[in-house]
Amino acid sequence: MQQAMKKRWISLYVENDVGVLAKISGLFSGKSYNLKSLTVGETEDPTVSRMTISLMGDDKTFEQIKKQLNRSVEVIKVLDFTELPIHKKEILFIKLHSLKKDEQEEIFRSAAVFGVSVSDYDKSSVILESVKTESENDDILKFYKKYYLSRMEAVRGGSVAIESVSKSER
Repeated sequence: MQQAMKKRWISLYVENDVGVLAKISGLFSGKSYNLKSLTVGETEDPTVSRMTISLMGDDKTFEQIKKQLNRSVEVIKVLDFTELPIHKKEILFIKLHSLKKDEQEEIFRSAAVFGVSVSDYDKSSVILESVKTESENDDILKFYKKYYLSRMEAVRGGSVAIESVSKSER
């Protein structure tokens, strides 16, 4: 019987050293896991980095991965956010170019509706910035692709997540 694949969120505190990212990502690829996103940043302690990882996986393999991570010398702490209330956001930039004046005005209006910031623009281009959930950014991308696919460039940063203090997802 095949186990159900589901979306997983894991956060790791790791030593901030050369090669740690490669070693950790190697554990996932060794189990044939495709990471949906992986974000790494220094914490309040410059010797420690925090990784936020999003992936699809079944319970059995995911438990094996967590055990391997906990055994890794470079890993300080493993947090499984899959079933916990968390706050998570990702950054998305969309650059739209070769725009006419009326298209640019429409983009400014749609950005306001989506709650997206206009970070830069000139007479024929606009850069939008969105810091929202992955699914909200999916919706924003879908909208702009519908009208501007051949004149757009999108770049996404992986999600970052932290456990809720109120213990109820917002």
